[in-house]
Amino acid sequence: MQIYLDYSATTPTSPEAIAVMQQAFTQQWGNPSSLHKWGQRSATLVERARIKVANLINTVPESIIFTSGGTEADNMAIMGVARCYEKPQHIIISSVEHSAISEPARMLENWGWQVTRLPVNRQARVDPEKLQAALQANTVLVSIIYGQSEVGTLQPIEELGNICRSHGVLFHTDAVQVVGRLPIDVQKLPVDLLSLSSHKIYGPQGVGALYIREGVELVPILTGGGQELKLRSGTQAVAAIAGFGVAAELANEEMTTETLRLIRLRDRLFEQMAQTPYVISTGDRWHRLPHHVSFCIVPPEVEIEETEDKITGKTLVRQLNLAGIGISAGSACHSGKVTPSPILLAMGYTEEAATRGIRLTLGRETTEADIDWTAMVLKQILERLMPRKLAIVN
Repeated sequence: MQIYLDYSATTPTSPEAIAVMQQAFTQQWGNPSSLHKWGQRSATLVERARIKVANLINTVPESIIFTSGGTEADNMAIMGVARCYEKPQHIIISSVEHSAISEPARMLENWGWQVTRLPVNRQARVDPEKLQAALQANTVLVSIIYGQSEVGTLQPIEELGNICRSHGVLFHTDAVQVVGRLPIDVQKLPVDLLSLSSHKIYGPQGVGALYIREGVELVPILTGGGQELKLRSGTQAVAAIAGFGVAAELANEEMTTETLRLIRLRDRLFEQMAQTPYVISTGDRWHRLPHHVSFCIVPPEVEIEETEDKITGKTLVRQLNLAGIGISAGSACHSGKVTPSPILLAMGYTEEAATRGIRLTLGRETTEADIDWTAMVLKQILERLMPRKLAIVN
């Protein structure tokens, strides 16, 4: 039995997206900047996809700039704003941002910019009052992740955006995990910049987009031929963009029913693991991505003699993989040493606990049987890894 539960990492490309990509590769492969019919066929395909992506978040096509993915979209937002200023200014991010935001912020800091990292509570939520207090006269940008990919928490984006808007500060959100899973209407949501990614919504890898509200100015981070409204130079990846468009269209059509289905499956898994010793849920249980389940394994401080290796999230990933189940862990492994998850550390977990986080994310192919089987297997693995500890509780 093979069960894939890592949809937040990537989703399988849908057959519909693959079909339109194959057509693009074989029949619409021209350079969209060329004026002849081969180029114009490709240009038409790109613009149709732009309309479909724009419809997903209720905006005009001209506000969508195609990129190579969510990471480039995030970098374009952060660095594109920063390049508008000759002297270093002040930006604000949260302490639970994706590295596509935290690393550009670190780079700006090295260049003399002031960066404030807002703390979060135990559920990884930002307090709007903390944002209000952090704003300064020279604050030019606030970037807060919409849905945290590791622990699933949704931020109060509307409230945070309204605070920024009332102070005339640009507001960006990395919505890669949210777009296509929850409704987003940028006509109502107070955001100026918003990042999207194709491969999180059953489109191909290697393509994403940045929404830019009308009137917001960015300096390009890639210069050249001036494609993508002169904001992102380089010949567009026509086939990938076409696939992205189809994926966006399908996500828009199925979102209402699929989101409710995923919430039911998500809650079913939480409930089945609720009484398991030493397993605690992470992130906000209610303000949460519909497809996202995450846990931290917190055994007693006294290690049992039978356990030669400390249990980490990576341990559970490997064990579940052997059982045919694909999940992910928040901690990283470098040169054999497990590094604690910076997200769990920011949420107040100890360094030891921050190496024991796991994430199970659900998608179109996930069934109730998958959930039940995964819960049973995970419990069996934990019993095997911590036999005496479980015996104490039971």
